[in-house]
Amino acid sequence: MPKPLKTMQAMRSRPFAHPASCVALIVSAWLVLALFSPAQAQTQTQTQTQAGGHPLTAQFSRPEVAALKGVVPTPPVRLRVWGFEVYDARLWTPVGFRYGQAVQFPFALELQYLRKLEGAAIASRSIDEMRRVGSLSEAQVQNWQSAMRDLFPNVSAGERITGVNLPGIGAEFWVNGQRAGAIQDVAFARLFFGIWLDERTSEPQMRAQLLQGLQP
Repeated sequence: MPKPLKTMQAMRSRPFAHPASCVALIVSAWLVLALFSPAQAQTQTQTQTQAGGHPLTAQFSRPEVAALKGVVPTPPVRLRVWGFEVYDARLWTPVGFRYGQAVQFPFALELQYLRKLEGAAIASRSIDEMRRVGSLSEAQVQNWQSAMRDLFPNVSAGERITGVNLPGIGAEFWVNGQRAGAIQDVAFARLFFGIWLDERTSEPQMRAQLLQGLQP
């Protein structure tokens, strides 16, 4: 065990007792404080944060919404099922968007997953949820489920699937910023986005949070 006195004496004899070394040490400390000062940190936080305190993702980093002029993101809302975190959802909506007439607007619904899920399971669950929103014929079920299985890959935590509503056309899907394809059917788009936007959704609390601040 080192002797305290000898340790202190050794420290006094070290190079940073030299004036030039002290000046260098002071300058280094000043730079650290300048880079990480509370004011600087606050400025960075304000730059990266949108109203409501949620991280703001620039549109240019989301190719799937780049063509939707003037859309802004809503704060993300997390889906939990039996205590398991499934995904964070948010909408990208244009000025004047009204969720009661959503299919008439170009908008995007982004789902960022928090766990591994199979694409086939996502497609199957989507059909189940669409049945809650409206009636589906057996032909629609077969066609749409097959199309979604082709479009939706297996996902891992951090990956995202984004659906873009194309008024009068249908829905376009993007996976991690890469276009996967589209289902050109207005009825499909209405029922698919209705999973989150329709009053008959199985997750009314999530719907209320997702639509908070938007016009009915």
